[in-house]
Amino acid sequence: MTRRGRALSALLLWAAVLAVLVWFFAAVGNVGRGNSQQGRQQLETALRRGAVAYYAAEGVYPPTLDALTQRSGIQIDEEYYSVFYEIFADNLMPDITVLVNET
Repeated sequence: MTRRGRALSALLLWAAVLAVLVWFFAAVGNVGRGNSQQGRQQLETALRRGAVAYYAAEGVYPPTLDALTQRSGIQIDEEYYSVFYEIFADNLMPDITVLVNET
C-alpha cells in the first residue's frame, strides 16, 4: 500500500470513529429528552389525580397549586418543570399544564 493509500485509510478510520462518537452523544441526548418528557407526563397525571382526590374529599377543586401539593404530598422539581395551574370555578377541573424547562 502506498503512503497516500495509508493516509487515506487513516483519515477514513478517524472519520468513522468521529461519526460513531457523534451518533453516541446524540443518542444519549435523546434518551435524556425522552426521560424528561416521560417525567413531565407522570407529574401532570399525578397532579390531575391529586386534584380529583381533593375534589372527592372536599367537594371543590384545590384553589391553588400550593393547596394541591400540600394536600397530596406531590413534590415538584421546579428546576426541571414549570407547572401552570388555572382554576375557573370550584366545581370545574382546573387546567393543569406541566412543561419541561430548558437546561
